[in-house]
Amino acid sequence: MLFTPLKAGALNLANRMLMAPLTRARAGLSHMPNDLMAEYYAQRASAGLIITECTMIAPDTSAFVAEPGIYTPEQVAAWKKVTEAVHAKGGQIVMQIWHSGRAAHPAINHGAANLAPSAIAIEGEIQTLDGKVPHAIPHALTTDEIAGVVQAFANAAKSAIAAGFDGVEVHGANGYLIDQFLRDSANQRTDSYGGTMENRARFLFEVLTAVSAAIGSERVGLRLSPLNSFNSMQDSDPIGLTEFLATRLNDFKLAYLHVMRADFFQIQTGDVMSVARKHYQGVLIGNMGYSSDEAAAAIQENKLDAVAFGTGFLANPDFPARVKAGGAMNAPDQATFYTPGAKGYTDYPGMLAA
Repeated sequence: MLFTPLKAGALNLANRMLMAPLTRARAGLSHMPNDLMAEYYAQRASAGLIITECTMIAPDTSAFVAEPGIYTPEQVAAWKKVTEAVHAKGGQIVMQIWHSGRAAHPAINHGAANLAPSAIAIEGEIQTLDGKVPHAIPHALTTDEIAGVVQAFANAAKSAIAAGFDGVEVHGANGYLIDQFLRDSANQRTDSYGGTMENRARFLFEVLTAVSAAIGSERVGLRLSPLNSFNSMQDSDPIGLTEFLATRLNDFKLAYLHVMRADFFQIQTGDVMSVARKHYQGVLIGNMGYSSDEAAAAIQENKLDAVAFGTGFLANPDFPARVKAGGAMNAPDQATFYTPGAKGYTDYPGMLAA
C-alpha cells in the first residue's frame, strides 16, 4: 500500500511515504534558501511528497535563528533553485508556511516583540546567538493585527507558488501561532478569537480562507497536533477539539489534513487519529513514530491515506527504496540536526553506497 499512488487535491503523489517537515536551520542569519538546501531536498525527491521545513511568512518572526523565509523577492528567487532541483528528479514539494508566534524572541529578531493570542510566555528558555535566555512574554495581538497576519499567510502562499512549489502546508501545530490560538492553555482571550472552540479556531479558518483564495484550496494542506505539549501547549479537551476541527475542515476542500498523533512528552494522550478519520472526509496523513510496517497496515485498514516520516527521510535520502528492498537504514545523527553545513545534512549515503 505504501507504493500505491495517491491523489491529494491538485497533488498527484507517486507513493504514500511523505517527507515530514523537519527544521534543519541551514538558511543562515539572512533566512535565505541556498544551494545546499537545494541538494538536500533533491536527494529526497523519491518521497511521495516533500513538505519543507517551517518557513517564515514575515520578517522578525524567527524561532530557530537560521530557518528560511518567504517574504522577500530574493527568497522567492532562491527557493526556485530548490523546487527546480526537486522537480528535475520527478519529485513534488510543498512549502510549510509558518508564523512562530510566541516561540520567537526579541533577541533574535532585532528587538521585535513576539506575538501571540494572549500575553503568556512559553516556559523555559530559548537558544539565541548569545546563549540561552528565558522565553519572552508576547504581545497579545489586536484584531487589526490579526488581519495583517492572515494577509501575510496569503502573501506567503502566493510567493511559494511563484517560487515553483506545488502547494503549501499551513503550520497549525506544535505550539506556534495558529496552534496558540487553537488550544486553551495559550489562548485566554475574551473576544471573538477566544473562549469557545469556534472562536479559538477563527484565526485558523481565516488563514485557510485567505490562503485558499490566493492559490486554490486544492493546493493547501494543514498540519495539526492536538496532543503535543511542545512549547508549553495543552488543551482541556484535545479529543473534542480534534472532532470539531476535523468536521469543520471538510468545508475547505483542502488537499490534505496532516495530523501528529501523539505528544513528544507524553503529557497528553488519546486516539486523535481515529477521531480525525471518522469526521474528516478528505485525504488524511498520519505522523509521529510510524514504522513502515505500521504505516502500510494503517493504510491497508483505511485508517489513513498516507504517512509522513521524519528522521527516516532525514538520514536516508532514498528512504522509499530502502523500505521496498527491506534494506538497512542509516541512523540519524542528532548532534547535526541543526548545525550549519553539509555534515549530517547532505552526506548521508544512499543504499548502494551504504
